[in-house]
Amino acid sequence: MSLLIRLESPSSPDAIRLVDELESHLAALYPATSRHGYSVEKLIREGVAFFVARWEGEPVGCGGVQHYADGYGELKRMYVRPEFRGRGVARALLERLTLHAVGEGAALLRLETGVHQHEAIALYTKAGFRSMGPFGQYQPDPNSVFLEKALA
Repeated sequence: MSLLIRLESPSSPDAIRLVDELESHLAALYPATSRHGYSVEKLIREGVAFFVARWEGEPVGCGGVQHYADGYGELKRMYVRPEFRGRGVARALLERLTLHAVGEGAALLRLETGVHQHEAIALYTKAGFRSMGPFGQYQPDPNSVFLEKALA
C-alpha cells in the first residue's frame, strides 16, 4: 500500500473534484437545508487546513480541520471515494486530521455528519467519538449527527 496524506489547497483540481463528488453523494441523501458542508471557497475563506489522501498517486480522499479560538477543531469535508473504502484510507485520514488538530492545540475534535453515513459514524465511534448535541452555528436537525472526542 502506498498511501500519502498531505496538506493541500482546497482549490487544487484534485481537491475540488473530491469535494464535488462528496457534495453529489450527499445531495442524493439529504435536503439542501441538512447539508452543512463548506464550499471550496468557504474552506479557503475560513482557513480550514485541508488534506488530500493519495493511493499510488491517485487522489482518493480528503478532509479538513477548522480551528476555533475556544479550543476545539471541527472536521470538515471528510470523504473517501467508494472504490477505496475498506482499505484503511479513512482511518489514516482521520488519524492525520487528529494529529493536526492536536498540533494546533485543540483539546476537542468535533464534527457533524448525516444520519445515513453509517460507515462514517462507525469509523468515528471506533475512534473514540461520542454523541453530543449541536455546537457552534449548528441547529438541531433530524438528519444530523453531532460527535466529539477529547484529545490528549
